[in-house]
Amino acid sequence: MTKFNITVSPDFKPDKIAGWYIFNTCFQKATGLDLHLELYDSFDAQREAIAAGKVDLIYANPYDAAMLVNDYGFRPLVKPVGKNDECVVVTAADSDINSVEGLPEGATIVATDDPDITMIGMRLLEPADLDGSNTQMETVVSYVVVAKRIINGEAQAGFILKDAFDDLSNIIKSRLKVLVTSEISVIHHALMVGPRLLEKREQLTETLMAMNNEAKGQEMLAGLGLEAWAVMDDEEAAFMIDLMETLRD
Repeated sequence: MTKFNITVSPDFKPDKIAGWYIFNTCFQKATGLDLHLELYDSFDAQREAIAAGKVDLIYANPYDAAMLVNDYGFRPLVKPVGKNDECVVVTAADSDINSVEGLPEGATIVATDDPDITMIGMRLLEPADLDGSNTQMETVVSYVVVAKRIINGEAQAGFILKDAFDDLSNIIKSRLKVLVTSEISVIHHALMVGPRLLEKREQLTETLMAMNNEAKGQEMLAGLGLEAWAVMDDEEAAFMIDLMETLRD
């Protein structure tokens, strides 16, 4: 039996690792495919695997969607319901800064290596005339570390995925001040299929959508922090890719 590889964008929460292994096992049984879950600890490592043809299914970050579709022939299957990628720009609660316009040139901005959140965050700084040329960007390993660097006064602002911000403890959130939150609404992760499995696209989509109506499937989705899947077609993917390209320019 041919073996196929499935992977997940490295920005998933570490406490969801077990959930993705359970998903892989259930999806494998439901489709009859020999699926191997391979997790990468960085976006660069994952992109190298994609370029080497080692990825057949991917729960992809929206930033990489254009690359996957245009360069490697991937197509969307489904998207998570109610899980848009929005960015929160924060500073310390006791800071004198009360808006992005209050951030000074040369400000230190801390973020993770999550590319779409960093890109959106930089767009949110445009009203302050700040960009990569007049800020100091620092990359850390997690959103919790972003919060800690801000709280400790080691950076003036930070970018945090809204879902991750909402999951922070009340104690941590009480020591942060939200300067602005994006409201784009149409940027999200997507489960995408590569060329080797493209002929099974319809079958894969039907299998994924069936999870929404099964008790076991709902439990498995909850283990991933998801409510349900929704079908994502090529037109929707193209729209999101165009928007991401606009934000990137």
